[in-house]
Amino acid sequence: MAVQIENLGQLDRKVTLEFARADLAKAREARLVKLGKTMKMAGFRPGKVPKNLVEKQYGMQVDFELQFDKASELFYELAQIEKIALAGQPRLEPKSELEADTIVFDALFEVLPEVKIGDFSKAEVTKYLTEIADPEIDRAIDVLRKQQVHYHPRGEAGHHGDGGANMAAQAGDQVVIDFVGKIDGVEFAGGKAENFEYVLGEGRMLPEFEAATLGLKAGESKTFPLAFPADYHGKDVAGKTAEFTITVKSVNWPHLPAVDDVFALSMGVTEGGVAKMRAEVKENLDREVKRRITSLLKNEVMEKLNSLCELDVPKSLVASEQERLVESARQDLMQRGIPNAKDVPIPVEMFAEQATKRVRLGLILGDLVKQQNLAATADQIKAEIDEQAATYEDPKEVVRWFYSNPSRLKDIENLVLEDNVIKYFTSLAKVTDKAISFEELSKLN
Repeated sequence: MAVQIENLGQLDRKVTLEFARADLAKAREARLVKLGKTMKMAGFRPGKVPKNLVEKQYGMQVDFELQFDKASELFYELAQIEKIALAGQPRLEPKSELEADTIVFDALFEVLPEVKIGDFSKAEVTKYLTEIADPEIDRAIDVLRKQQVHYHPRGEAGHHGDGGANMAAQAGDQVVIDFVGKIDGVEFAGGKAENFEYVLGEGRMLPEFEAATLGLKAGESKTFPLAFPADYHGKDVAGKTAEFTITVKSVNWPHLPAVDDVFALSMGVTEGGVAKMRAEVKENLDREVKRRITSLLKNEVMEKLNSLCELDVPKSLVASEQERLVESARQDLMQRGIPNAKDVPIPVEMFAEQATKRVRLGLILGDLVKQQNLAATADQIKAEIDEQAATYEDPKEVVRWFYSNPSRLKDIENLVLEDNVIKYFTSLAKVTDKAISFEELSKLN
């Protein structure tokens, strides 16, 4: 077996492997005997086919398989002896005939690159700071109230009142209408409906449609022009102007539940009433703030790592990552119920940039973790699991759920490892604290 490794440039390498065909004779005989025991052929009982016929049927196949297996075995022995940092599996190319006395293979492979870690002290990153106060809690509770909204006809007195003296449709009202649309005096498909219901201000309808409805009372009608956008989903009307006539059947005002102990109970707060509910809302918002700030910092650190470190990226790893991303995209299509998702053509080229970036970061992180001893410890993994489990009703069951599955445990380990890298990076880089509101934080990607 040759041990000289040829450098083909950057990360590509080649080694030539040689072995005697006679060395495979014993394994070849055993493989043919095994195949002969199950081989079926007209005129012979199963397992009784003559040896020469078994040879004729399977000889070349067995030679091919055994020679590739032997070449693979020799290659991995060499890789271990020479301590080759393989980036992926080798491509084995036979260079001799199946019947040759000396079998020759070329093994083409890539090695992992040297990662040149940059000077992190020159990097600048931003760490956002957000405090949750009463206004943020009030807005969150308003969202919860709107989830329990119900509607009453304007002007009809009831347990919750009559909605005030103004009977006209207002922002936030639910309206029920009939409408018909015409283009050049002719009705078009999808342009007519009866008892159509929507809420003004939710953006479900085109702006012109909502503007025309505002201010109308039950029983009133209005005709108005509506220009469909050029990119409107209905291709038959896209870019055209229609004339719509709407008739309001009913106008219903929204009633939101009062913020009291009854409302708190409906939110699952069995003790402590409104005060306890507000405390839980704050706790949830604080958790969301922490998650978003960590995510933003992580993304920025990863971008800096990518730009500060130099390395050649193995083509084989990129190709594997592209295939993984294609499969992930296909699974997503299937989960969304897309017809024939299994057969939808998804070109791997569309994931080239994303795959390359992921592979680069993976190699950088791996090298950094090894150099600086940043691997996740058992105590760190346990602390992260305990923190996530604390948000559930039965934390012990959640902890058991994590530890019962190696894949879930690996996800937590990777999460902690990334946190370790972020802490190390920010300990060297220039970190600027920036205070922003919760609303501003929510808009950042």
